[in-house]
Amino acid sequence: MKFRTFLAAAAIIIFAACETPYRATDNSGIAVPVEMQTAFSAQYPNAGNIVWTNYDPGVVVLNDWELSGWAPVDATDYVVRFNMDNEDYYAWYDLDGTWIGTAYVVKDYTLLPSAVQATLNSQFPAYSIASVNREFQKDRVAYEIVIKKDDTKVVMLVDNEGNIIKQKTKSP
Repeated sequence: MKFRTFLAAAAIIIFAACETPYRATDNSGIAVPVEMQTAFSAQYPNAGNIVWTNYDPGVVVLNDWELSGWAPVDATDYVVRFNMDNEDYYAWYDLDGTWIGTAYVVKDYTLLPSAVQATLNSQFPAYSIASVNREFQKDRVAYEIVIKKDDTKVVMLVDNEGNIIKQKTKSP
């Protein structure tokens, strides 16, 4: 009897070890549709540490920048947080499993396109970069950049060519 229990436990451990490293994790009690998981796995086969949640517009306002062509995101949609290539990613999918867009945190600001760096250097020379997110959907890429100088904070969306699409300045 002990031997059978041991074999059953060993089989469970072996099968668990053979599972794909990028299976969806449901930490909030939500049921992620299979179509969405399939679309995600096809798009990001090397993703790890995957966490699915429902999109909560009270926490993250994705379309704050009103990028043309981005589908409106609401509470029926999903966001998946994952790691890939040592970066933290976020991707949004609608209820049908259609990809809306992806963003990731840019940790090395020297990797920004030269046109983006030129815009920052010429228009905001005394500011320092606080954070950068690279946002993309289909053929569109933009950088959400937060810069600071003293008590002034500027949040902007800049395209690959260094054009400022949208900008907000916050001062005390």
